[in-house]
Amino acid sequence: MSGTTRPLAILCGGGGLALEAAKLARQNGREVFLVGIVGSASIDIESFPHIWLKLGELGKLFGALEERKIKDLAILGAVSRPEFADLKLDWGAVKRAAEIARIFRGGDNNLLEGVARIFEREGMTIVGAQDFAPQLLAPTGLIAGRAPDDEVQADIKFGVAMLGALSPFDVGQGAVIARGRVLAIEAAEGTDAMLSRVADMRASRRLKFKGRAGVFVKAPKRGQDMRLDLPTVGLRTLESAARAELAGVAVAAGEVLIAERDHFVAVAEAAGLFVVGWTA
Repeated sequence: MSGTTRPLAILCGGGGLALEAAKLARQNGREVFLVGIVGSASIDIESFPHIWLKLGELGKLFGALEERKIKDLAILGAVSRPEFADLKLDWGAVKRAAEIARIFRGGDNNLLEGVARIFEREGMTIVGAQDFAPQLLAPTGLIAGRAPDDEVQADIKFGVAMLGALSPFDVGQGAVIARGRVLAIEAAEGTDAMLSRVADMRASRRLKFKGRAGVFVKAPKRGQDMRLDLPTVGLRTLESAARAELAGVAVAAGEVLIAERDHFVAVAEAAGLFVVGWTA
């Protein structure tokens, strides 16, 4: 779909990534319509044509997209996963309630892929940010700070291999490795909470490293649908990594999104963190 001028809808969760992607899509020649998730998306989406949507309002979503003749849909930004019983289903969702209940029984990948199937049966095409805003993708090589030394490179390699081995279990997309030791693995709590655990261990001296130590490794799961839940790092990632006294961040080049790239690089360097894009 790269290079298309078809209108695009972006389902917007929390954080600024969806809005940044929308601006880039517009610059790249796409007409953009934003769908803000109530309680997650920023009020700033109202600078674009938009609607607000509660989780469970599938009928409202399909009606809005059909009215505007939009067939391409992207999903960007964080949304706290609700319990199925807490959803307020409109008629469009009630008709699919049994299927929605089933997809809620698995991990996040299962949920997102199930949602994508529902959209696709309505004639939608799910697209990833790489299709309409490739500027957001992490490049290969040094992105910020000083190049990691051989010991840190070994930790990155270790982290990459471990995340790949965990992929079949739909666990998470990140881990912290320091001097050959696994300090934390990201699960349902998310990146910031995982890094906070590392920061707590450093503060309580359970981790007795001198100075900065450890690298946060971020990558999609093997076999992950790259249109959905592409890993993202941003300013909050850097703030959390700095509090955890890490040496830096390593991300999968071309497979991880970097929000607010110029600001991101400046903040990383000010915090004394390296950021590097690695390739398998």
